[in-house]
Amino acid sequence: MHPAATSDKSMKTPVLIDAIKEPDTLAVAADALRAGEVVAFPTETVYGLGAHALDSEAVREIFRIKGRPATNPLIVHVKDKASAMALVSEWPAEADALADAFWPGPLTIVLPKSTIVPDEVTAGLDSVGIRVPRHPVARRLLELADIPIAAPSANPYTGVSPTLAEHVINGLPDLKYVVDGGATDVGLESTVFSLVGEPRILRPGMVTLSQIQKILPNAKGWDDDDHTDDVAARSPGLARKHYSPSARVIVADLEIRPMVSGTRVGVIRCSPNSPPILDALVKALPSDADGYAQGLYSALHELDAAGCTTILIEPPPHDEAWGAVWNRIKRAAHS
Repeated sequence: MHPAATSDKSMKTPVLIDAIKEPDTLAVAADALRAGEVVAFPTETVYGLGAHALDSEAVREIFRIKGRPATNPLIVHVKDKASAMALVSEWPAEADALADAFWPGPLTIVLPKSTIVPDEVTAGLDSVGIRVPRHPVARRLLELADIPIAAPSANPYTGVSPTLAEHVINGLPDLKYVVDGGATDVGLESTVFSLVGEPRILRPGMVTLSQIQKILPNAKGWDDDDHTDDVAARSPGLARKHYSPSARVIVADLEIRPMVSGTRVGVIRCSPNSPPILDALVKALPSDADGYAQGLYSALHELDAAGCTTILIEPPPHDEAWGAVWNRIKRAAHS
């Protein structure tokens, strides 16, 4: 089971702001953020748990709500490149090239931080991860609030990241504000790329190493064995066990699947030619990496909610396009 998010407030139904049907109500969320409140909102990757990035007390509330250790830094979301430059002490040409190529979009760039960024955001490190999201609701919220927004995924720490507003509410029911912007279209967290020291990917995402190397040929990939449970790291998402449902996750060839009798079994598959699975709840995901990534977390949420105690995941392909998917699956399956 995941650590419960702690709260000294009585649980209540959050204010659900429908940014699609009633876009003008997004101003309520912007006002709340400026006032130091925590607001869940959609990005193209996953839903984020946002707070004013320059307000230390508001940022600490993110950690309290998630049950997140203070050694795990946050990513700061900004409305444009100029806003990103205001938060760092150095903006090299490489950052400019990456921003021009991938922003707005699912790439986080790690740079030396400015002194205006609180230590709570960066886990006390001298660097900060920043990105400009492309989701129209996130972009509008950043424009209205006119502040940088620190935001990890809007779920209990180590749990499955939310790709729908209902996932947020189910996981963090005592939130005060949740912005509903529909389903996310990327479905996995951003690629985190560091320009502090050796230029390299710290956390894989759907922006691949090959794409980055077209801009920075000397860029290096990530080490899939990287993990930091007890010490601060320059990137979030590096805990051994992460992105995981309450159910046990096993990656297994469905033709030789392990015995899991006596349990309610869920199955995630991507091959249309896989053998039938009797007495199992099956979620079939697209066979392309983008489509699979978009649906993976939602499938895990659905199988968990259905009471599955074991989830079998059919191994997807191993080429570069699937690198981020494999990263998330391996961490979800870590016992």
